Amino acid sequence: MRTGLVMEGGAMRGMFTCGILDVFMENGITFDGAVGVSAGATFGCNIKSRQPGRAVRYNKKYCTDKRYHSVSSLIRTGDIYNVEFCYDELPYKLDKWDIDTFSKSPMEFYCVATDMGTGKAEYHRCIDGKKEDITWIQASASMPVVSRPVEIAGKKYLDGGMSDSIPLKFLEGRGYDRILVIETQPADYVKKPQKYMPLIKLMYGKYPQMVRCMQERHLMYNEQKGYVREKENSGEIFVLRPAEPLHIGAVEKDPAELQRVYDLGRAAATARLEEIKAFLR
Repeated sequence: MRTGLVMEGGAMRGMFTCGILDVFMENGITFDGAVGVSAGATFGCNIKSRQPGRAVRYNKKYCTDKRYHSVSSLIRTGDIYNVEFCYDELPYKLDKWDIDTFSKSPMEFYCVATDMGTGKAEYHRCIDGKKEDITWIQASASMPVVSRPVEIAGKKYLDGGMSDSIPLKFLEGRGYDRILVIETQPADYVKKPQKYMPLIKLMYGKYPQMVRCMQERHLMYNEQKGYVREKENSGEIFVLRPAEPLHIGAVEKDPAELQRVYDLGRAAATARLEEIKAFLR
């Protein structure tokens, strides 16, 4: 039996995921493999480096810091989340990502990014937490319109959530058979068509496959939500998700709001802790 963890993205809805992961780490719950999308990758990597509390700590500390995210950064650099600060200064200097523990952990950890040329998902296995890994994690979390494309090996990438929002089938395809899924939307959430398609077509006209991917994203997402519910109802997977919409901004500047959503994640995991342990045995 191989245990796996799937972590949906959702910008600061990812604080819900952080709360769950911290409860897991505090209670010795581990997985053989994990895959994270967008915020599910940027925050989820801490479960492999065994750093409970880190993600909520630095988000609360820097959420009002213009070096972390700001409109001025978007205007000046093309990234609302400042790349130099978020993917260099913060993880390697200010609140260090424990890449030594990360690299020694036997857990397989994957992140998902969208190839702008094909509009398809690519999955990168993060090995040591160094430059290549952090660049892939950056790509996974680079939201369209408010982020520059990330270039890796001659290809350009953006947010993995566009092409594979809840990569359950990816882990199933790699032989994981006890899978826990963390969603950041309620069970009955239905994604609507992208309302900014005219702007997206204008900005990304050179990448017709990615434009098509974004145009059809709601169809992909809603199909995945249905697949997760089907597997959950049959007892094949275990799912943790918020009971109600989290109502938190993608660029949240209120530490109390970050704490609120984090606490909801902790409560969701704590309430079902014994069920989770039994499922993963």
